[in-house]
Amino acid sequence: MQKPKYSVNQHLIETVLAWTKSGEIAIPEIQRPFVWETSRVRDLMDSLYRGYPIGYLIAWKNPNVRLKDGTFSEGRKVLIDGQQRVTAMGAALLGLQVIDKDYKKTRIKIAFNPLKEEFDVQTFIMAKDPQWIPDISELFNANQYTYITDYLERNPNVDREKATNALINLFSLSKRQIGLIELESDLDIETVTEIFIRINSQGVILSQADFAMSKIAASEQYNGHLLRKAIDYFCHMAVVPDFYNQIVEVDKGFCQTEYFTKMSWLRNETEDLYDPEYTDMLRVAFTTEFKRGKLSDLVSLLSGRNFETRTFEETIAEDSFNKLKAGVITFMNETNFNRFLMIIKSAGFIRPWMIRSKNAINFAYVLYLTLRRLGYEQALIESYVRRWFAMSVLTGRYSASPESRFDYDIKQINEKTFPEFCNTIEEGELSEAYWSVTLPQALETPVTSAPVFHVYLAAQVKANDKGFLSKDITVNHLVSNAGDVHHLFPKNYLKKNGLGRSSYNQIANFVYMQSEINIRVGDKAPHVYFNELRDQVNNGGLRYGGISNLSELMDNLHQNAIPEHIFEMDIDQYKHFLAERRKLMAMKIKEYYSSL
Repeated sequence: MQKPKYSVNQHLIETVLAWTKSGEIAIPEIQRPFVWETSRVRDLMDSLYRGYPIGYLIAWKNPNVRLKDGTFSEGRKVLIDGQQRVTAMGAALLGLQVIDKDYKKTRIKIAFNPLKEEFDVQTFIMAKDPQWIPDISELFNANQYTYITDYLERNPNVDREKATNALINLFSLSKRQIGLIELESDLDIETVTEIFIRINSQGVILSQADFAMSKIAASEQYNGHLLRKAIDYFCHMAVVPDFYNQIVEVDKGFCQTEYFTKMSWLRNETEDLYDPEYTDMLRVAFTTEFKRGKLSDLVSLLSGRNFETRTFEETIAEDSFNKLKAGVITFMNETNFNRFLMIIKSAGFIRPWMIRSKNAINFAYVLYLTLRRLGYEQALIESYVRRWFAMSVLTGRYSASPESRFDYDIKQINEKTFPEFCNTIEEGELSEAYWSVTLPQALETPVTSAPVFHVYLAAQVKANDKGFLSKDITVNHLVSNAGDVHHLFPKNYLKKNGLGRSSYNQIANFVYMQSEINIRVGDKAPHVYFNELRDQVNNGGLRYGGISNLSELMDNLHQNAIPEHIFEMDIDQYKHFLAERRKLMAMKIKEYYSSL
């Protein structure tokens, strides 16, 4: 018979809360924003009061690591499911503070009306109404008999028996039981994940990054709580620079750390091209420093796992924490971060919405940091990173099984010269058949968020192309200032001729065009407004933009990948036009890629 992988026991809620306060159960989420709405805390209290089930907690025993003297440590339990429930119970029943979305400590006060047997989030009116218990945490440090007597004295006209029974039931909340599933310490993270998914009724997949963050925060020996704060704080400050002042105000201890010094430059940073989340930061730091791509390996290494002997050793855990710390600091470095963003922008990706794949930009940052460590010249690094990022977006390299791709790519880059590896990938992924067949087919879509369309726009930005029929306004200007794409074959013209949304909204029918020019075009057939353009450049009079000679007009068509015979096109040639323009757009992307 196979040995069970877990044990299940019932514990009093007050016991579980005592364990979390003492640290026997580590709840890393305490150090991160509490994501539940206060109404959910209220509902949890109501469920406890009425004896409804609130689900099991799941804890994973930290593996015992071998210490230098040959003995084994006693690992704490890491709570991997139920963190929000335990935090909510601690807040409502014990009056513990939680961290809000701005990382400020706050109280959640749950009120209770014994006469209605009703819970609610405390309001000013409830705090003044003698029939309400304004904050139920008051009960759990009070004498039950005295508290009930005082309540009845404040409310002499209530149903005394009903009020008394309700208050007794309320006092017993902390005596309710909750199930705790404890997973064995020798389980690997893949098995833990599988167990979690099977037990969890909603089938929520716990990410490897969540496991890693829990493992980091649970380590007191290596100041894991500071490392985790560094990751969380950096990601939050990247989005909200003013968060710097809140850290200074509420976390003076962290302000004395090296991490805070390294991230302080963000307080003046407004760039939003790459706002990493903790998953992104962990992935980049880990892949760069450990030359691995699977975050499950990070959890094992932080636990001290020796992959060869299948044992846990303190020296491996210590070395892993040191390496991860170095990776996080390297990630946060102002010079590294800003130079990397400069490279991405120089490839034409100048707005966040142009970068749909976080994994593509994450690995591009990994590549940048790795090539710097390997001593490549800066000019070569810039070219390699631009090229690799564009290739990744075009081919969707990190869309499926990204961890396996990360793992393979980082090992190849460290084992071979980068040009050798890159050439091998390009020969396989970007053959002539790709440029002439696969890419034009990929451009056959009405989805403007398609990565290939974003690469096409990046190509226009990098080439400093002008907007359609613009003399001076560039695609860069239009993209940067939230300009819009408009139809070459006007939408209403196509609709009048019976075409549906998926036909008239093809990306091969889109160009960046100034709104005033688009208004002039209206719903005219291309052969109509293009002949008016021909008159404009031959006879003067600026009706569509500022282009005043034929050479400028033809150059504008070339920059926007528009077939020259559009001058004669009407509805009968629309499908042919789309096919021709897709080929021209593909060739423009190919020329762009070669220039990187």
